[in-house]
Parts: sequence; C-alpha cells; structure tokens
Amino acid sequence: MSSSDRRLFLFSGLAALAGCGFAPVYGPGGGGDALMGQVRVTAPQGRAGFLLTSEIEARLGRPEAPRYELRPAIALRSEAIAIDRSNVAARANLIGTVHYTLTDLETGKKVDNGKVTNFTGYSTFDTPIVTRAAARDAEARLMQMLADQMLTRLAAAAASRSR
Repeated sequence: MSSSDRRLFLFSGLAALAGCGFAPVYGPGGGGDALMGQVRVTAPQGRAGFLLTSEIEARLGRPEAPRYELRPAIALRSEAIAIDRSNVAARANLIGTVHYTLTDLETGKKVDNGKVTNFTGYSTFDTPIVTRAAARDAEARLMQMLADQMLTRLAAAAASRSR
C-alpha cells in the first residue's frame, strides 16, 4: 500500500468516525472532562482502599465542591497458580473486584454503578518478608488497573449522559 493510499484510508476512517458522533472522552466537552474535580471518593478501609482512592484522585483531582460521590467496595483474594515438587506455591494471583456506585450529591440519585474485575500475579519466595513485599507490590498494581477500568467506564457513561 503506497503512502498516499494509507493517508486516504486513514482520512476516510477518521471521517467515518466523526460522522458517527465519535468524540474523545477526555477532550473538550467529553465525559472524562465532566468528572474532573467533581468526584469525592468514599475510601474503603485498608491499604487497598487507600491505594484505589489515591489512583482515582490522581486522575480526577481532589474536589473542593464535589458534585458526585463515588463509593467503591473492594474484594480481594489470592490464589496459588504454580506449585513446585515440594508442594509449595511458587506463584500466586491476586484477584480483585470493585463494586462501585456514583451518586449525584445534589439530587441523591444513583447516576451509575458497576463492577470491575482484574488480576495480577506475583512470585512467592522462601522468605516471608520477600513474599509479602511481592504481594504488596501486586496489590498496588491491581488497584491501579481497577482504577483505570472503573474510570474508563465512568467517563464513557458520563459522555453518553452529556449527549
């Protein structure tokens, strides 16, 4: 495919997207923009709750006068996935689920709710200290992934509401 053919193909694809109402979520007037500085997070208890709240606030900002309240509930479980000859787990998966509800603080109505699930793996070692450090690192990675998923869904829902 020649260079000019590629440009024509790309241009026609972008024109088709523009014709169907495609707009960037984090662009001006997008759904992600509507949530910036507008969401107060009711942090779940524990380290995972702190990490998730920190990830959300890093992306949306900490609001001074919030319009929405986000209530996430976190469930975590660990699962051994690789067992060596001596019947000791060598790898584990940390599986997390977040159920969330977004409420409009002005009306008290539930604006959105949902569930996101993901997992990450970590190695277990002979020493408990190193294994615990690996598990804590996996928990931080998992909270980042779950925050990304949740905020993507909330931004998409906000974009569809604003149309």
